Amino acid sequence: MRLVVIGSPGAWHVARIRAVAESRGHEVAVVEWRQLGAFVVPAPAGAEHETSIRTPFRTECFFPEAIDAADAVIVRGMPAGRLEEVILRMDLLGRLAERGTPVINSPRALETAIDKYLSLARLAAAGIRVPRTVVAQDPDGIRHAWESLGGVAVMKPLFGSCGRGIERIDSEGTLLPLLTAAAAAPEGAATYLQEFIPHPGWDVRILLVGEEPFALRRRSTTDWRTNLARGGIGEPFCPPAAWLDLARRTAALLGVEVAGVDLVPDAAGDPVVLEVNAVPGWRGLASATGLDPTPAVVRWAEHRAQPAPSTGLIRPDSPT
Repeated sequence: MRLVVIGSPGAWHVARIRAVAESRGHEVAVVEWRQLGAFVVPAPAGAEHETSIRTPFRTECFFPEAIDAADAVIVRGMPAGRLEEVILRMDLLGRLAERGTPVINSPRALETAIDKYLSLARLAAAGIRVPRTVVAQDPDGIRHAWESLGGVAVMKPLFGSCGRGIERIDSEGTLLPLLTAAAAAPEGAATYLQEFIPHPGWDVRILLVGEEPFALRRRSTTDWRTNLARGGIGEPFCPPAAWLDLARRTAALLGVEVAGVDLVPDAAGDPVVLEVNAVPGWRGLASATGLDPTPAVVRWAEHRAQPAPSTGLIRPDSPT
């Protein structure tokens, strides 16, 4: 298999995927986001009338060459950028996937899961229990959102991970910076507020690779935020069957193949889906549990790279 990992060459997850894939005999290339590009060329004159469909003319190819020739692509990391850069990167991955190259996770899944509002709205519409959430942009809308959540809310970046930018808004003093920022921005300031769910000091990350689960409990005795990146403590966790089923349904609804599903127990002990990460990390999970999901990720890429079973029908690009 010719595998491409999109991400930073020096990143831990990229290095682990490369090491495991190469140990299984695969050819691995690491491509940085800024290196991605594509050629688009017109078809030759008269190509639309070409009767032979054995070798159709390719009007689009991608570079670097490794990604154009890849049997599967694994996305690791999602750097910030201007709107046009983000859209271009998603478009490039989308066109690559449309051509038939497996992209893990798919561009559509990445777009949906990265946007916390969009992903939670879709989950709620499907009957998945999520926290009450409000998005607003102007000062009046932000204040109304905060008040509608009882004056205690969790503010999160619409796009973000590892607990960065998460704050508890529980007073006029903590609300004022949001209102000031929105008032100063000519186009408003996108603000995502979520009800605060009291919890017993821990939450759970269920990492799914296809159907295969890996679980971690994250707890903190000093902060309501349990993220490992903020000093939370990771420990092994055996999730109840209902929690696993909820995580799998959640990932399937968003089309995320390698998914980090974050769950928190409510006062009754029932799980609530906080969010879904489509580029989940597992370094802390591996350290805390002794279970490394990397081989499962590589096996999933192998599975996705396999050609679809033959139906007995002649494909348009098949020799007659």
